[in-house]
Amino acid sequence: MARSGFGVIFHALAGALLCALMQPVWAQEAWPNRPVKLVVSSSPGGGTDMYARMIGQALSDVFKQQFVVENRPGASGNIGAASVAKSAPDGYTFLVSANTSLTINGSLFKNLSYDAERDFVPIMRAPGPLALVINPALKVRNLQEFLALAKKEPGKLSFGSAGTGSTTYLGVRMLEEKTGASFLHVPYKGLGPAYQDLLAGQIQFMFADVASALSLIRSGKVSALALEQRTPLLPGVPTLTEAGVPDLNTHSSFSLVAPTGTPAVIVERMNQELVQLAKSSTFASKLEAQGLVAETPSLGGLATSMKQERDAYTSFIKRNNITASD
Repeated sequence: MARSGFGVIFHALAGALLCALMQPVWAQEAWPNRPVKLVVSSSPGGGTDMYARMIGQALSDVFKQQFVVENRPGASGNIGAASVAKSAPDGYTFLVSANTSLTINGSLFKNLSYDAERDFVPIMRAPGPLALVINPALKVRNLQEFLALAKKEPGKLSFGSAGTGSTTYLGVRMLEEKTGASFLHVPYKGLGPAYQDLLAGQIQFMFADVASALSLIRSGKVSALALEQRTPLLPGVPTLTEAGVPDLNTHSSFSLVAPTGTPAVIVERMNQELVQLAKSSTFASKLEAQGLVAETPSLGGLATSMKQERDAYTSFIKRNNITASD
């Protein structure tokens, strides 16, 4: 009887141990079994928000679970990024951000509460060109007329941006470096509110991602003077090089990243599903309709390209003594 009792206890303990060992596997197989949060580090209405909602809907369809967008703008994207960096790496919170939070802010802010390279694992990225757009009331026909006006009245023309660390800000600073023009900066918590002031004439121009500017350009509410690179969506708009300002190397990109520590099986599964979506003509055409490029990088290749971009922006920021208070 003693042996029988010992055997029962042994088998019970062995069964409990086996269940404990298999629990992470079961948990991963069941993922996602509740809504997944996509934190957007900028306000509604901008390109980042549009991209997040696009992939959120696509992932909801794939996984048969809600992927919910939550906007947390402010501090050049740092508020949303920091909240995700501190979140539990359980596969239920992700960050969707422009390159600001992921490749730029680390060179601008001295006391960031997160380190983009250390605290995030990249999953997918969609780059797209920037457009220099103006309020039509400015009455300039091309980039050279615009620059001539700016040089005639230094610091008078004001531009909006999604914050000091954004490509929409750095693009203008690069334009200043290349041309000798000088502009007045007005920062916003994302491009959504900046567009409102551009349309109202409170600011005169800005660099904007084609994704968010396209409908306004086509409707004539804003005018596009130049693009960072050509897009079939705006065939009549020249590139910056064609308009007389070569080698201005800035672009917009939107990335989906996970907090470091998120199970690799979840990161890999999301990457695989998004790569397959990007290869499909339906999803790719949706991206391209917003001026975005349907890339299909490996996880390792994605991390490498983000590091290269981070190094390039660091060099420009240091060379021009740009700080977060600019």
